[in-house]
Amino acid sequence: MESSRASLVLQGFLPGTETPADDLDQQLLRGRYAELRMLFYIGKDLMRWMEQCAESAIFSGQFEGRRIRPETFAVFLVQHVPDHVRCKLESWGVLDFCALFRRSIGLHTVFHDFPSPESFSPDFLRRYHRHLDLWYEQRLRDSVFDRPQPHQFTFDLFASGEYTLMLEQSWGDGNPKE
Repeated sequence: MESSRASLVLQGFLPGTETPADDLDQQLLRGRYAELRMLFYIGKDLMRWMEQCAESAIFSGQFEGRRIRPETFAVFLVQHVPDHVRCKLESWGVLDFCALFRRSIGLHTVFHDFPSPESFSPDFLRRYHRHLDLWYEQRLRDSVFDRPQPHQFTFDLFASGEYTLMLEQSWGDGNPKE
């Protein structure tokens, strides 16, 4: 929140405070680094999901002769989000989830491990959004894969708590068998 407020003050959208511009800029950079870190870990989960989806599709035999790759599912996730997933994300307050997914995948395409704050230039931190979008697009250009059609695949999305509850319910009475 401090980062967002600092950004708005620096851009002139909020009245100036007594906080020096350099301090506001540091707040902005710390917040941007935290955003990047969040995107990195979301990207890590998405990459694992995309790889598992591609493996499952290939092993199912339904897509024999097709070039189903992790990128197939990246495009599906960014461009063809099912309505029930869209509604769930919006109910969680994630409105621009396509950008979130695209940027998470783009960031994780470049970095295997998340770099320290000192590894990023301040200019990159201020404008990382454009870079991540381009990294995502470049990954798609560099890969040979079949693009998915809307409604070609079905999936759902669960918060950790939802998934835990589903597991407990699948055990029957909510307690694992000993």
